[in-house]
Amino acid sequence: GIPDMKKYYEKYKGKLEILGIDCRDTEEKWKAAVEKHELPWLHVRNAGAPDVSVLYAIQGYPTKIVVDPEGKIAKIVVGEDPAFYQYLDELFK
Repeated sequence: GIPDMKKYYEKYKGKLEILGIDCRDTEEKWKAAVEKHELPWLHVRNAGAPDVSVLYAIQGYPTKIVVDPEGKIAKIVVGEDPAFYQYLDELFK
């Protein structure tokens, strides 16, 4: 969840960038959630076409997509899976 994402964002700062993309909420709800949870990474709102969730075939929320330095998708994780954080630990060791 959010606490784990925040922890790993701090742990790998300078090596890991997180981009939060909101695809479902109103602008007001989206901004309020970012503020309420004190999310320190960059956030954007996908309010129209093209829909990012369609372009990347998002099947559920949250979806985490790891993009390698060459811009290729290295891993996609849907939902909350501890294996995602194990993957990050392996990637950055």
